[in-house]
Amino acid sequence: MGGGAARPDRSRLRAFLDAAARDAGIDVLRVTRPDAAPQAAMRLAEFVRQGRHGTMDWIPETMDRRGSPSRLWGEVRSVVMLGMNYGPEHDPLAVLKRRSRAAISVYAQNRDYHDVMKGKLKILAGQFAAKAGADVKVFVDTAPVMEKPLAAAAGLGWQGKHTNLVSRDFGSWLFLGSIFTTAELDADEPDRDHCGSCRACLDICPTDAFPAPYQLDARRCISYLTIEHKGPIPHEYRALIGNRIYGCDDCLAACPWNKFARTASEAKLAARDDRRAPPLADLLTLDDAGFREAFSGSPIKRIGRDRFIRNALIAAGNSGDAALGPLCAALLADPSPLVRGAAIWAVARLLEPDELRRLHAKQGDDAETADEWREAFETNDHHEDVHA
Repeated sequence: MGGGAARPDRSRLRAFLDAAARDAGIDVLRVTRPDAAPQAAMRLAEFVRQGRHGTMDWIPETMDRRGSPSRLWGEVRSVVMLGMNYGPEHDPLAVLKRRSRAAISVYAQNRDYHDVMKGKLKILAGQFAAKAGADVKVFVDTAPVMEKPLAAAAGLGWQGKHTNLVSRDFGSWLFLGSIFTTAELDADEPDRDHCGSCRACLDICPTDAFPAPYQLDARRCISYLTIEHKGPIPHEYRALIGNRIYGCDDCLAACPWNKFARTASEAKLAARDDRRAPPLADLLTLDDAGFREAFSGSPIKRIGRDRFIRNALIAAGNSGDAALGPLCAALLADPSPLVRGAAIWAVARLLEPDELRRLHAKQGDDAETADEWREAFETNDHHEDVHA
């Protein structure tokens, strides 16, 4: 069939896709070609060469497939990029002033979006496959797909100076997913960069994680440190983390394009009351079973109880709330050395020097936390101002 005869078929398929996506609760859909983001692989290689991926070894391990959709699936002819709005109804930065409360990233304040969105995309992809007589594959952050460059190429928005996608219609708050298909669809035009001279996302970053506009050093990023990083959080970042215990929304929330953002319409993505600003006191007492129960169905569950408590202890140490001291002290005997080390740092900031020495004498050193105790006594930083 010639090109002239194929175009109406493509138009009808696109109209079907758009209508089916709306019915599925998808907020925005655009189409791009598999080769539409040729610079993405080069930028990723430079990111890895400079070690900015930190301990995320899965990035260099999947670089070859990640570089292009065609490397992941040789038969793909079109990439359908989809976005779901998860705009908050509250100011994500307001909780940072409530230092005895925990700040949880907006995306993790309800159900795991991977499950919510992938369920919708599987239904949509199945309908499209039957209509088009084509093969499809669905991805929602579950394979080496460079979603943000592809979304920018498709016209969902552009990658801002913080490297995240920005939309003129939804601001910073879009979950991304993709449908790869063997069907030939007309590609949409990419959007242009609308950041201009604005530096709001760069300037607000507490840990200075952006070496330059459009560049991220994940090793300094609070989202990386509290979610991906498995070991003790480096001392240089602990005070800067404030009360952020899972992720960080600062660079997203600072974007002026959020003035056009809308509140999420999907109920499963709306913030739960107990996730907006939970008391640190409630979190510090969670054992493994309690953690799993509290965060069942949440993306938070994947980091495990020990990393979660590590984060909560750092937040407690930054709180200036002496009432949290005994809860932190109780964790000095935790089975996890990761938790014990963070507990030492927290009590050193919350309790008086005499009490710190008493706890040390009672607890004693172990090989895995000796450096934390030494640091706690050498710096004696529990009288210093705590960064919000």
